[in-house]
Amino acid sequence: MKTGMFALALGLLALRFLPALPATGWLIAMLVLALMLLPFRTYPVAFFLMGLGWACLSAQWALDDRLRPALDGQTRWLEGRVIGLPQQTASGVRFELADSRSRNARLPTRMRVSWHGGPAVRSGERWRLAVTLKRASGLLNFHGFDHEAWLLAQRVGATGSVKDGERLAPARHAWRDTLRQRLLSVDAWGREAGLAALVLGDGSGMAAEDWQVLQDTGTVHLLVISGQHIGLLAGVVYGMVALLARYGCWPRTWPWLPWACGLAFAAALGYGLLAGFGVPVQRACVMVGLVLLWRLRFRHLGFWWPLLLALDGVLVLEPLASLQPGFWLSFSAVAVLIFAFGGRLGPWRVWQAWTRPQWLIAIGLFPVLLLLGLPISVSAPLANLVAVPWISLVVLPLALLGTVLLRVPFVGENLLWLAGGALAGLFRGLAWLAGQVPAWIPAEVPLVYWWVSLAGALLLLLPSGVPLRLLGWPMLLLAVFPPRELVPHGRAEVVQLDVGQGQALILRTRHHTLLYDAGLRSGAFDLGARVVLPALKKLGVEALDLMVLSHADADHAGGAAAVARGVPVKRVVGGETEGLPAFLRTQPCVSGERWTWDGVSFELWQWPDAIAGNPKSCVLQVQANGERLLLTGDIDRDAERAFLASSLAVRTDWLQAPHHGSRSSSSRPFLQRLAPTSVLISRGRSNAFGHPHPQVMQRYEALGSRVYDTAEQGAVRLQLGTFAPPDVARSQRRFWREALP
Repeated sequence: MKTGMFALALGLLALRFLPALPATGWLIAMLVLALMLLPFRTYPVAFFLMGLGWACLSAQWALDDRLRPALDGQTRWLEGRVIGLPQQTASGVRFELADSRSRNARLPTRMRVSWHGGPAVRSGERWRLAVTLKRASGLLNFHGFDHEAWLLAQRVGATGSVKDGERLAPARHAWRDTLRQRLLSVDAWGREAGLAALVLGDGSGMAAEDWQVLQDTGTVHLLVISGQHIGLLAGVVYGMVALLARYGCWPRTWPWLPWACGLAFAAALGYGLLAGFGVPVQRACVMVGLVLLWRLRFRHLGFWWPLLLALDGVLVLEPLASLQPGFWLSFSAVAVLIFAFGGRLGPWRVWQAWTRPQWLIAIGLFPVLLLLGLPISVSAPLANLVAVPWISLVVLPLALLGTVLLRVPFVGENLLWLAGGALAGLFRGLAWLAGQVPAWIPAEVPLVYWWVSLAGALLLLLPSGVPLRLLGWPMLLLAVFPPRELVPHGRAEVVQLDVGQGQALILRTRHHTLLYDAGLRSGAFDLGARVVLPALKKLGVEALDLMVLSHADADHAGGAAAVARGVPVKRVVGGETEGLPAFLRTQPCVSGERWTWDGVSFELWQWPDAIAGNPKSCVLQVQANGERLLLTGDIDRDAERAFLASSLAVRTDWLQAPHHGSRSSSSRPFLQRLAPTSVLISRGRSNAFGHPHPQVMQRYEALGSRVYDTAEQGAVRLQLGTFAPPDVARSQRRFWREALP
């Protein structure tokens, strides 16, 4: 039976790694073959095929429910019901719609929309809205967060922005939203949003700075409702019944063990219902239920049996759960603890039982975090030593009890005040620790070194005294300090990042790194911190020799401050020095400035008659082994006309399209002189500016230029000096990604 369950899990997990889904006919044949194999006792093969077939069918239904391409970018009136907890932001409100319908158009079952400057929206309300619809997509960078996969895992078929709307029906059965408003209105030392996250699983009200502190200290799991919280509540209920039975206070006619397991599971389900019963909560409830079932009836089967059964149960209920990093982290953490605690002789002392699990989880999850490309908190073991018992034994019980007693005058509010004070004190300590030791974003690790680090982690998880156990340390550290593959002399690696309606390019020679523009910043939304800085870390860049900011517009220079705080920057040059942070000490762009790095030549140019704004963009030409790249910022036709009189106006292999392909740029004389073989366009999909303009695209097409557009192809990476075609992020096939146009 265990073999069949393991095969079923492999089939369900195989979905995550498929480049494309099999055709419907193949899926039906797969399921029929699985049923035919069952009578012949070939359970592993049959269960594997059933798991894979069911996962593929479920994924295909989700893909079929996405917005049709013909509706992408259209503004339509629709009706829908608000589900979940709407998120109030500084600029408006974000919420999800279900059961949406529009005249003469089939819409996805579930959509996520935002309303800039919109009114308060309550869960359960029904609205009539004018929405500009967009396909479910997101920024796509090498080794970056895959927003498209995350949306599919949430079964969100479309996104959109609301232009206008009217409420058709008031909220019905919106008790979670009402409770959230009540929690946010109490006095809890400024930590009301944190209590809402603990009680309801709604972290939308927490500041970005708080989430950064939690990430840096490896304590994010404490402020989202996870298996730890649900398991803790179930454990408390189980322990209370066991304690009453031990001291003779439990009715003798009621068997205490079945009652303890049943009441503990009921408490877990109640907390899950309070938290909205999302996929992570479902996963936690399934695992708690199976552990209780193991305790009640199947202890002889060992600890691995409930873990394997929980894995199968979660994936059968939601096969797309394997697309979420949290799925891998939660099951890996439990597996690490079972592996580390199992098979040991003699009990641990109290202080060992308190400290060792944190270090074991840190070691065991290190290869998993590396593979998922997530930041690694060096201070997590130390932070969790204090934070886990503090949240579990102080903050969470006070918060839950205060929530239950909110209707009792003064009692509930005072309990929440105490919980908020305890949470505020914890955050002060975590913020200090995060300031001393921020999260580490490891560089990309070759797969062979990752396997060595995994083997090292498994060795270190073995009991002390096992031969060669200490050999695990150098094996594990091989992934921390892997050999770096340097850019060849006379070549330059160029990466155009996907930063939406903005621009950011990384240029690396053998020993030097340059950043041209730093992405968009709008309010708290900073792509310098979210995309550019992690990309630099993934490339192993420890310092920038030069940051060139074409001009001061927010879509080009907005992320510069975050980048400068994350890595040392030796020098900053800008087309405009006004409007940039003073601490950057930006130097003006000087036409004719030339330098050579590792056999690669660079030269700057700026229109001397430009006053400010786009025409004042600092232009950079890069040449490696005779192959040229021209980065133009947002220059317009007048600046292009002046550029034609410079020595840089020669045939160019790679051209960054001026001003994202705007109609005001890419003039015919400019393009005819440069005759670019390939063109790089950085822009957001369905942007409000209409970039790139159709006339500009016709000019590129007439020249025979190959266009690489981040909105269509994601990030672009090329080796300047090799005259080879580039790599594009969307060419890495995944079943949830749209094919290249």
